[in-house]
Amino acid sequence: VLDKEPTGWPQPLADVYGDVWSEPAAWAARVKELGADLVNLRLLSTHPDEGDRSADEAAETVRAVLAAVDLPLVVWGCGVPQKDQQVMPKVAEACQGENCLVGAVIEEDYRTLTAAAQAYGHKLITLAPCDINKQKQVNILVSDMGYPLEDIVIYPTTTALGYGMEYIYSILERGRLAALSGDKLMAQPVILDVGHEAWRAKEARSGDEMAELWGPAAERGPAWEAVTACDLLQGGADILIMRHPQAIAAVRNHVKQLTGA
Repeated sequence: VLDKEPTGWPQPLADVYGDVWSEPAAWAARVKELGADLVNLRLLSTHPDEGDRSADEAAETVRAVLAAVDLPLVVWGCGVPQKDQQVMPKVAEACQGENCLVGAVIEEDYRTLTAAAQAYGHKLITLAPCDINKQKQVNILVSDMGYPLEDIVIYPTTTALGYGMEYIYSILERGRLAALSGDKLMAQPVILDVGHEAWRAKEARSGDEMAELWGPAAERGPAWEAVTACDLLQGGADILIMRHPQAIAAVRNHVKQLTGA
């Protein structure tokens, strides 16, 4: 869920969300109707180049989404540290008591959001760019502030099928093996934004003008997202942020096959 109408999303996604994506609360309600396990909210409109909305406006959006659904909530800032330092503490205060997952902190900017998560009782996403040593360093910095390691979720970033997947997979795999070997700094759950990456690829975005070569867009995009998600799941991901309900259904079916559920 974005807090503003997305630009450039392909038609298969517009068919699912187009009638609600100008209203975050309605979009969140649609997500619940489609059977999501949680709601992932990105405060994109607070970005200086995407509307530069204020911290108070962002807090109101979060309150509206919380009122609309009773699912667990993940809340991200806009990714600009200077703006997120203003917005995210206000957001954390607005959803106090809801035990949200908020993010993301990085090695160069971790104090403000860590303190806010501590003060208002939320879990925390720590981000590092596909580097285990950097990921461990961020976790060390956060834990040195007194924040518990067991309340951290790792975001090692990701990529889409065919765009560096082998490298990303190996990083995930090494992280999981380190955790299983007793490394407490890598033992946290892993969250990955599959939908964001998968639907940026030309194979998923292209319309039916490429149908003869790649197949119909309505099937190709969800399939691209689903295969990306399954690869990352087997590499060690725990929480997958996804977009298309067909892709989600395929991944759930895959999980059932793997677990015998």
